[in-house]
Amino acid sequence: MQMKIRNTVIVSILVVLITNSVWAQNADNHVVLVTIDGFRPDFYLEDTWDTPNLKAIKQEGAHAYGVNSVFPSVTYPSHITIVTGVQPAKHGIFYNALFEKDSATKGQIYWHFDQITSPTLWEVTQKAGLKAASVNWPVSVGAPTVFNISDVGAKGQKVMEDSTNPPGISASLKQKLLNNAPGIRVGIDKNVASIAAWVIKTEKPNFITVHLLGMDHVQHLHGRNGSEIEHAIVLADSAVGMIRTAIAEAGIKDNTLLIITGDHGFYDVTTTVSPNVWLQDWGLIENGNDWKAKFHTAGGGAFMFLKDKNDVATLNTIMSKLKALPDADTKYFQIVDAKKLGAIGADPGVVLALTGLNGAAFSARTNALAVDKGKGGTHGYFPDTRNIQTGFVAEGMSLKKATRIQEMNLKDISAIVVKYLGLTMPTSEGKLPKNLFK
Repeated sequence: MQMKIRNTVIVSILVVLITNSVWAQNADNHVVLVTIDGFRPDFYLEDTWDTPNLKAIKQEGAHAYGVNSVFPSVTYPSHITIVTGVQPAKHGIFYNALFEKDSATKGQIYWHFDQITSPTLWEVTQKAGLKAASVNWPVSVGAPTVFNISDVGAKGQKVMEDSTNPPGISASLKQKLLNNAPGIRVGIDKNVASIAAWVIKTEKPNFITVHLLGMDHVQHLHGRNGSEIEHAIVLADSAVGMIRTAIAEAGIKDNTLLIITGDHGFYDVTTTVSPNVWLQDWGLIENGNDWKAKFHTAGGGAFMFLKDKNDVATLNTIMSKLKALPDADTKYFQIVDAKKLGAIGADPGVVLALTGLNGAAFSARTNALAVDKGKGGTHGYFPDTRNIQTGFVAEGMSLKKATRIQEMNLKDISAIVVKYLGLTMPTSEGKLPKNLFK
């Protein structure tokens, strides 16, 4: 009897040791993390969309009913939450464009890795002696990776190609992969997927981030639905298929975790609200640069700064005047106060924000109607609605088949990567979804 108990204990200990060894740091494990900008859960949950790759991944691995974004729910802060596991208040990337006190309508873009104020998955991967790579990820110029093409296309081809790593690799890529094209054109999902596939097969990085842009651009132009959207998601799904094929051709399928996620959902826009017009009417903005309060806008979110952050009297006046606007105006926004901003981890410099309602998006203009017609689609809204949630599907030998996660947050993705690669990242606040791994 004692021998039987002893043998049972030994077997139990061996099972624990073997199980733990799977999650020890392993140079043979790989994570391919792909974002589809503007990725919506309905693209793999609903039969109407032609997405065979996304639906196959959902069926074979895991999927989420919805993933909560950040505030504002826009591309750059969302993507940095994914790779840091913390909200914007901690990682320092608050918007796509910085708020500039001397500019009423536009600012500089967050381009550079050194603007991030929290450790990233790229860093912890490289410091662990593993290889990290990236293709078209935001805020990644100068990121610690063995290969990198950053999302700086808006600054022109030369700037983007000059910032690649290894230096000069773009010329070879254009020749080998893009039929001697004059530019890389990262706005085309097929181009990004071709480059990512090449990196996966040649470098076999332990961790690679890939950003597909096409869906976002089309939804901004046309909104949530229509033939253009149907075509764009087919292209995005095809790009995912190219990456799945590359993983198999690289011979690393059995020890690769493929994650497809996004940054935000989308809303149709029918109205444009320019809240700085109200501030100007109330005598709080004069001649652009002479101001007591000013809104910095990001699609469906508007973020108010005080020139003097301690100017409580001006804040109270604005709050009262916003609430006193006619119903024809107030139906288009909801006030987000400082307490709620702090809880969601938004820009700590903001004292008050607005999130759009009833098809409204925001503009920072002062030379416009306060409320006017709008069109297309956008995001940026407070992340508490179904339409602004993004998606998540993942496949790999270590995942339970057909696992459904009801709800998760963008920062949770870092916990999944850390677990699979056996990394240490104490700064991440992400939580591992239950019952994800076998």
